Amino acid sequence: MLSRAAARIAVVLLGFLAAPLTAQDWGDTPYVQTPQNVVDRMLEIAKVGPGDYVIDLGSGDGRMVITAAKKHGARGFGVDLDRKLVALANQNARKAGVSDRAVFYNRDLHETDVSPASVMSIYLLPEVNLMIRGRLLSTLQPGTRIVSHDYGMGDWAPDYLTEIDAPGKTVGLNPRSKIYYWMVPGRASGRWRWRLPLEAKPVEFDLAVQQNFQVLEGTLNVGGRSGRIEKGRLAGERIAFEAAVDGRRYEFSGRITRNAVEGTVRLVRNGAAREVPWSATRVEAWDPRHASLTRDQAIKEMH
Repeated sequence: MLSRAAARIAVVLLGFLAAPLTAQDWGDTPYVQTPQNVVDRMLEIAKVGPGDYVIDLGSGDGRMVITAAKKHGARGFGVDLDRKLVALANQNARKAGVSDRAVFYNRDLHETDVSPASVMSIYLLPEVNLMIRGRLLSTLQPGTRIVSHDYGMGDWAPDYLTEIDAPGKTVGLNPRSKIYYWMVPGRASGRWRWRLPLEAKPVEFDLAVQQNFQVLEGTLNVGGRSGRIEKGRLAGERIAFEAAVDGRRYEFSGRITRNAVEGTVRLVRNGAAREVPWSATRVEAWDPRHASLTRDQAIKEMH
C-alpha cells in the first residue's frame, strides 16, 4: 500500500507523463506550463515591482519573468535544461518587448547563482523543493520573497498559502493550483542582552531564542524572573515577540542588523501601557535550521 504522500506524488507524476514533457535528470522537473492567471496571482502575492529582480528556476516558456517585466516593471532571468524552451522563452521576451529585462539561459538550476534575486519563482517537484531549500535559505538575502506553484518546502511552513482555479492546467485531478509564499528569514537565534528602565531603575534583560525557519521560541529573563516568549516571528530581518513576566507584558518589535537589534517595546501592566525604545546585543550566536537535503532525504521527508 502506498502512503497518502506517495500516492499523491504518483498521481502528479502520471499527470506529467500524460502532458507534453521534456525528460530531465533526477533532481530536476519536467516541463508543465503554468496557467497565466496563476502566474499573475503569484507575482501579485510576491508584490513584485519595478525595483525587483526575479529569478525563475525551470522557466519553461518564460511567462513568469516576462510577465514580471511587462506588467510590473521588474528585471530578471530564468533557467531551464531544455534548449528549445530557452529559445522559445527568449523569442517570447522579444515579442513582448522586454528582452532587455527578461533573459533565459540553458542552465542547471542546481548550479545557478540565485543570490541576486529579490523574488524567487519555482514550479518544481516536491523532492526538488526540498533539495534546494537549504541553498535558498543560506544564499538569498533576508527578506527575499519566494513563490511556489503547487508544492511546499517540507516542514518550512509558508507565510501564506492560497488555492485558486487554474483553467487549462494539464496535471492533477482538478484544474486548481496552490500558491505558497515565504519570506526568507534573517538570523535571530542565540542569546541577547539589554537593559530597560523599569520603575525608574535599569533592569537587565536576557533573551535565549531558538529559531526554526521564521518561527521563534525561547525564554525571556527579566531581572532574575523568566517567562516563555509568545508569537515569536521573523519577517526578513524584522523580529517580533511577546512575553509575560512578573505581572508585566512585553511586546517587542525591531529590526536585526548582524548582532544588534533596534526597535520598540510596549510595556503593559495593570491596564496601563507605554512604549519605549529598545536595543539589544547578541552575545552568543546559534545556528538556525537551514538544512540542505539529499534526494533520498527529500523523498523520506515527503513520506
